[in-house]
Amino acid sequence: MSFKTFKIDDMDLSAAEDDTILQVAREHDIFIPTLCFLEGLSPVGACRLCLVEIKGSSKLVPACVTQVQEGMEVLTNSERLQKYRRMVIEMLFSEGNHICAVCVSNGHCDLQYLAQRLGVDHNELPYLHQQKPVDASHYRFAIDHNRCVLCTRCVRVCDEIEGAHTWDVMSHGIDSQVITDLMQPWGDSETCTSCGKCIQVCPTGALFKKSKAVAEMVKEHEFLPYLKTMRETK
Repeated sequence: MSFKTFKIDDMDLSAAEDDTILQVAREHDIFIPTLCFLEGLSPVGACRLCLVEIKGSSKLVPACVTQVQEGMEVLTNSERLQKYRRMVIEMLFSEGNHICAVCVSNGHCDLQYLAQRLGVDHNELPYLHQQKPVDASHYRFAIDHNRCVLCTRCVRVCDEIEGAHTWDVMSHGIDSQVITDLMQPWGDSETCTSCGKCIQVCPTGALFKKSKAVAEMVKEHEFLPYLKTMRETK
């Protein structure tokens, strides 16, 4: 395996040719925000929060799926990137109904954390106030589509780790929605194993355990390394 030498924020680095910019950045404690990425699941570059600049190119590239190249110079925190990332967070808040004060994941939410980290303390975009459904038909879990950010972590963990492929995405654009078994109520699903993996990987309060009150939906972090182990085993 060959290695590449390059720069991230003027730091001279080297890495294997199949390493991504995000992998190398995290190994060196360089912050790049992510929402859809989760180690152990296949990267999809859906949230666009991990976009970075490469000197000599006007195009922003997703760090989670872009492999390092010899001599490349990467910028991870330019003014352009800061503005773009705040815009993405604002769009997620304006499209959904994220009321942190009454959310089961308040204080344990990746979207909330990134908003604070990126300085999004208000929203300049108009709220759409869509009335999205809540499916509580499952005997243990529920999904509130108002809080879903379409990261597809649930889809990928169910398919790649559990092997059930209960979850999928239907439609496109603003009408996109995660569904179970071709739009069947979750409680009627014949493929769901009730393992709860989708609950643990959800970055917001969209997927949650029933009986959890405000701020009580804490993710079981000891479960997350299991994803990487299972993927390496496969």
